[in-house]
Amino acid sequence: MAQLFSNISNLSWQQAVMWLIGGILIYLAIKRDMEPALLLPMGFGAILVNLPLSGAVTQIIDGVEEIGVLNVLFDAGIANELFPLLLFVGIGAMIDFEPLLNDPKLMFFGAAAQFGIFFTFSLAAAIFMANFLKSNYLGAIMVAAYSYMALVPLVQPPVIRALTTKHERLIRMPYHQHTVTKRTKILFPIIITAVCGIVSPRSVALVGFLMFGNLIRVCGVLDSLSETAQKTLSNLITLFLGLTIAVRMQAEYFLTKQTLLIMALGLVAFIFDTAGGVLVAKLINLFLPKEKKLNPMIGACGISAFPMSARVVYKMAIKEDPQNYLLMQCVGVNVSGQVASVIAGGLLLNLLV
Repeated sequence: MAQLFSNISNLSWQQAVMWLIGGILIYLAIKRDMEPALLLPMGFGAILVNLPLSGAVTQIIDGVEEIGVLNVLFDAGIANELFPLLLFVGIGAMIDFEPLLNDPKLMFFGAAAQFGIFFTFSLAAAIFMANFLKSNYLGAIMVAAYSYMALVPLVQPPVIRALTTKHERLIRMPYHQHTVTKRTKILFPIIITAVCGIVSPRSVALVGFLMFGNLIRVCGVLDSLSETAQKTLSNLITLFLGLTIAVRMQAEYFLTKQTLLIMALGLVAFIFDTAGGVLVAKLINLFLPKEKKLNPMIGACGISAFPMSARVVYKMAIKEDPQNYLLMQCVGVNVSGQVASVIAGGLLLNLLV
């Protein structure tokens, strides 16, 4: 009993705040159904690592302090980029590039939506470098990146509505489907990997694993492996990723001014990514005839949140006009944004190092 009260006395108010943050993430996962596969383990992990003398962080074995299981998982799965790479295989297996191959100009919106990454970088070069050098701010970056992906339904709609008129949101874009050959589908991931390897070598690992996952999907001879990558592999890695990220959500590292600034800059990047895609679509509309106008909402799908962003914008279009089916255009822009964001990150690393 004395040991129990002794451990309670080790609880700090900062750890209690992290419990609250973990509880909010769990609430969003369960009550609001916001990417529960990611936010639920992340929220639970935030509570787990902020228990006083948490054995998940450190263990005392025979009087010797050793790292806990979550630190072991972090070193094995995130420090060496194994978990993100494996997850990209699963994401690649989920992606259907046919809408993009049907209308290649949609790739332009994926590139335009990366404006926020470079804008935010210009505000935070020093912080970015500190994190690249594995400082304690890494947790904030990871939490911002993954949580904002899940919070797309909250962040994107207000930005889109603020930048568009009712008339623009009602614009219909007929989808003219053309036959995309199997050979084209197979060559696309191979060519994209080769081009990215030349243009942005730093990004080729992530792009390569993403495209390899897609190659598994389209080759036609690995259907069972493709299904495993899409479901079992993706779900399992997402589970481990969410729990493992939490090891960098310890109160002493997370509740600092620098961390809050990084979280704020992450939100800025997310907003500017969304705004960049929408504004580029509006700019292009100035030069298009009335019958070929773009619905500027599709530009917001250029962020790397796949498939959440495409789903959000599609639902917004349906809400405005139940007969306005923009799903294929949204997906086309969204998958291009997935590739463009990885390349943008690689280009930033090339600038830094």
